[in-house]
Amino acid sequence: MNKISRALRHVKTTKSHGKSAFPSATLAAIQAIITEGESKHRAEVRLIVEPSLDLAAVMSGMTSRERAGELFTDYRIWDTEENCGVLIYINLADHQVEIIADRGIARLVSNEHWQAVCKTMTNGFAQGLYHESALNGLTQLNAILKKYFPENEAAQSPQHNQLSNQPILL
Repeated sequence: MNKISRALRHVKTTKSHGKSAFPSATLAAIQAIITEGESKHRAEVRLIVEPSLDLAAVMSGMTSRERAGELFTDYRIWDTEENCGVLIYINLADHQVEIIADRGIARLVSNEHWQAVCKTMTNGFAQGLYHESALNGLTQLNAILKKYFPENEAAQSPQHNQLSNQPILL
């Protein structure tokens, strides 16, 4: 894909597209499913939706994966006790979903698992099913995290929430 067509797609994809694809009811449902999932595993999940990148980022060739890495750092998703932060980044203009997991999770969960979650979401998004696809992907993600990073039943106190469960729409 050439830079000009990608730049045009990013310019055309506005914040209103993000609000249309992820209205407040969808964001609330996402927050609820993240909260429910975190009661069954020790990971900390954040979901960030970005309608588009700014023109400078697009023209410099920044990928969705690179942007996800920036946001992983900016929102301190790496800053958890067990290095258990997981970012789900959705870029609407690029039609991309990226998952970045901190080292405590990444050493346990294969890239194929993450790709399956991304595929669940992107396939549904391509059909305009943002609400259902986001929730299906998060359900799938929570099942993976429960299998590989289950809650610690021996702990004397419940795990405290280290990162907000509220999704972010940039």
